[in-house]
Amino acid sequence: MYAVIKTGGKQYRVAAGEKIKVEQIAADVGQEVVIDQVLAVGNGSDIKIGTPLVSGASVTVKVVSHGRHDKVHIFKMRRRKHYQKRQGHRQNFTEIEIASISA
Repeated sequence: MYAVIKTGGKQYRVAAGEKIKVEQIAADVGQEVVIDQVLAVGNGSDIKIGTPLVSGASVTVKVVSHGRHDKVHIFKMRRRKHYQKRQGHRQNFTEIEIASISA
């Protein structure tokens, strides 16, 4: 069984037992969180697609860890204008493990 969930402005296809990195969630490590924004639920060949959400469906996840992604380097330059700008960014993430999917 799998589900398509929406969290942090992005959509993820998840199944029970998977670990994924999502945008940071305000929860402690080891805490269970219920995600109720489920866009689709599938089991084999049959699938339920919500309009926009599947009513009564939810996904229970366990927070494994928090962290930061690798640095993304931004370099801007205008040739012949003596302009150079360097900037970096590290995005926060939360690693979650999918515990169960209920439809």
